[in-house]
Amino acid sequence: MIQELRRKQGLTQKQPATKCATIKPYISRIENNASYIRLSTLMRIIREVWVGI
Repeated sequence: MIQELRRKQGLTQKQPATKCATIKPYISRIENNASYIRLSTLMRIIREVWVGI
């Protein structure tokens, strides 16, 4: 879902990472299901990057 939203907006992985005060590799791991992500973290990413677009 994160990858789909990011691509639809034409964003790089670095752009949402910067907005969420994290690093690009973490966004990559999330998109590729290689990292466990808490629901609160997922909600923070969505809220910081895509709410209001």
